[in-house]
Order: sequence, then C-alpha cells, then structure tokens
Amino acid sequence: MNAATFFDGEGWREGIVELIDGRMLLRDERPAPGAPRLDGVVIGGFTDHHVHLQLVDHTLLGSSTLGRVVDLGANPEAIAALAAARFVSVAGAPSLNERGIDDADARSLSERSETTRAPRVAIDFAGAFLTPVGGYPSDRDWAPAGSFREIADAETAHAAVTEMADAGASVIKVASNADAGPVFADDLFRAIVDAASGRGLPVVTHAQGSGEAQRVARLGATRQAHAPFTERLDDSEIAAQAASVAWISTLSIHDGDTLATAVDNVRRFHAAGGTVLYGTDMGNGPTPVGLNPAELDALRDAGIDGDDLLRSLAPQDPRDPASVLLHLADVTATPSSARPLTPADLKV
Repeated sequence: MNAATFFDGEGWREGIVELIDGRMLLRDERPAPGAPRLDGVVIGGFTDHHVHLQLVDHTLLGSSTLGRVVDLGANPEAIAALAAARFVSVAGAPSLNERGIDDADARSLSERSETTRAPRVAIDFAGAFLTPVGGYPSDRDWAPAGSFREIADAETAHAAVTEMADAGASVIKVASNADAGPVFADDLFRAIVDAASGRGLPVVTHAQGSGEAQRVARLGATRQAHAPFTERLDDSEIAAQAASVAWISTLSIHDGDTLATAVDNVRRFHAAGGTVLYGTDMGNGPTPVGLNPAELDALRDAGIDGDDLLRSLAPQDPRDPASVLLHLADVTATPSSARPLTPADLKV
C-alpha cells in the first residue's frame, strides 16, 4: 500500500494505490502517516474523442495508454459488438472482416476478454454517419459498408436515429461537408437534432465549408467533430460557440494554412472558455493507434497545456476499478510519457 497523488479529471488529489488479487487499484483514502509513497503520480487512461476503429488495427488499443475511445462513423452492428465486449488486445482476437462484421459474436468476444489481464478500452460510438442523399462520405472508398445512412426526409431521419440509439450509440454523427457534396437543409438538420434529443443523444457534426461550423451550432449541434478549419471565425462567432458547443481537436490531420487556421480558432476558443476535447480522427491516414504526440503538440501550440491538456484528454477516474491506471513522472510530465502502472512501481 503506497500513498499516491492522482488526477481525478479536474485536479490533483491524494489517495492510496495497492496491488490486490493481481490488479493495481487506487482508493480515494487519506494515506497513513509515514506510508511509503509512490514515485510519480497516477492518472486514468486517456480518451480519444474521434476515432474510426474499422479503419485501423483496433487490436493495438489494448497496449496503448487510451482507456476510452469514441468512434464517430462505423457500421453500427460491427462497432456495437466491439463496444459490448469492452474490447482488449489479446493474441488471436477476432478482427473485423471485409463486411465490417465480427466473425465471432459479442458474447464470445466478451468471454475471451474476461480471461486476459490486459488493460480494457471502453468504446463509445455514434454508429453510422447520417448524411444527405449523395452526401459525404457516401462516395468515399474508405467508408466501410453500412457506415453511413442517406437521409431524404424527416421520416428516414427518425428511423436512422432510432436504429443508432437501439444499437447503443451515445452520440449521433451528422455529416455537413459542403466542400464534398450536399448538406442538410435547416429543417431536416433540426429534425435529426429533435429525434436525437428525444433519445437523449447529443449531435456531433463534421462541419466543413464556408459558414458550416456556425450553421450547425445554430441548428442545435452540441459538438464539432473537428475544430473549425475551413475559415477563421471572428471573435463573436468564437464567443457564441464557446457558450454552446464543444470542439474535438483533430488538429494534426491538417497542415499548412489549414492547420494555422484551426490552431488560431482553437487558441481563441479556449481563451474564451470553450471546451476542447482531445481527438485525432484515428484512421484518417497513418495515425497511431494510441496517444498521438502530434496532436498533443498542436494543442500546446494552441495554448492548451498542463492541467488543461489533461482535461482535454478526459482521463478515466482512476478510482474506478475498471479504469486503466497510468504512471507519470510528476504533475508537470507530458501525457505522452505516461505508461501503465505496474506492481514494480510500488515500494514494498
């Protein structure tokens, strides 16, 4: 039993970390005077708020420092099977076949997971992209079968939202990419928001094209899947978004002027009190299946560092027995230096 400093998601606290039945556990309990102290600090597994698990080797997640991911566009049947199992990396684990459906059912996968000691990665998901007929990403070769639904009217919008909610979605993903095809008219976008609200689900939107980031926020989206990058928002637009919408960063998928625009928007959004969430669009090109140092660097360039950077990573509560426990050298250490906490770290 060792005294330990840990991050609870908002700030630093004191507790006790110990090895029980082969597992490292942390308790929110004041250490006894003179108790040995863990060198370094403890934090829960990090969150990537924008991934596409059908586009990467998702079996690598179990060896990463991520404790939770949010999939924002996948075949709902396939991603629900992984989420139900709280997928971990194990030798011989089933992969998604070319149709995007697991060869083994979710129960079998879950039973295999229970037999491992590997860190678990919680998977939240949106299910399929909701897009207008002919809209993004319906014409993209990378979009797996079943990963989008083309919405023609309010009736099909309601049916699609119902399908995703029934599959277990925690958010609804809407495509609003005016640079790559049609986007929803205002009334149909609102119909999707209303249907999602009726199931208690927020709407996260891929907004791209002139004015789209502002439009989707005005129509009821509460999360931008990408920090706005098409154009520089003025300060009044930044203030309005900071009051009502969270931004998922995904800065490192950009370069050149587009990156500069996105970083400038994020810097001012953060300064205005807006909520910035770490997200990488994992699967968009050769991105790491794990924490992405390039994304962390871009967030620092936007003025987000220290405890603010940790909050953007939304680490799991380390007091939760199901959470991944990570070790950092000290409270000022970069998240990319985190590693799994092991029994060898305890002083006995």
